[in-house]
Amino acid sequence: MARQYFELLVAASDRYEVVDRVESATFADTYVLRGRVDLVLLDVLMSDGSSSFVAAERIKRLAPKVKVIMVTSIPEASWMDEARERNVDGFWYKESEAQTILSVMDRVMAGERVYPKAAPATMVGAVSSADLTQREVQILRALVDGLTNEEMAERLCLAPSTVKTHMRHLLEKTGLENRTQLALQARLSGLVVGKAELGLP
Repeated sequence: MARQYFELLVAASDRYEVVDRVESATFADTYVLRGRVDLVLLDVLMSDGSSSFVAAERIKRLAPKVKVIMVTSIPEASWMDEARERNVDGFWYKESEAQTILSVMDRVMAGERVYPKAAPATMVGAVSSADLTQREVQILRALVDGLTNEEMAERLCLAPSTVKTHMRHLLEKTGLENRTQLALQARLSGLVVGKAELGLP
């Protein structure tokens, strides 16, 4: 549906033309290297589990003049950082940004790097993601990845007791009863997505 939506937008524009569409990020660079592409729109989450971030990095390495914009409807904030690290030219949240994808495309093609100021807010239980600290979001991300308190402490360079305190605060803020509910609500809200879903280690 997202591809069809973008195709309709492009078809309605007199500035762009769709030259290809692919269902897997795995083959995106193959199409780009044919030399007919100036701009690639990449959905962050692919239905086949292929990694759009890996594809974006490969495209920018093999064809640095080709512009890449990553798009998503999920408010996972860390994805913008992932995209920046891979030299992606633009990032766009489908349902929540005032500017249209066409305006982002225009700006990127004009040489700008276009990123939103922040990810859209979402609810986790009774709390808005805007009211969570960066560390609390990191704890939630580790929780969704299935880590124990000890593993979270190692990943985040914290004491296990500090992780336990953050977990208690998160349960109090969200009004949820246990870690399982917390992990489920964090993922369903789109605030955090496990690395495995992105095809990343």
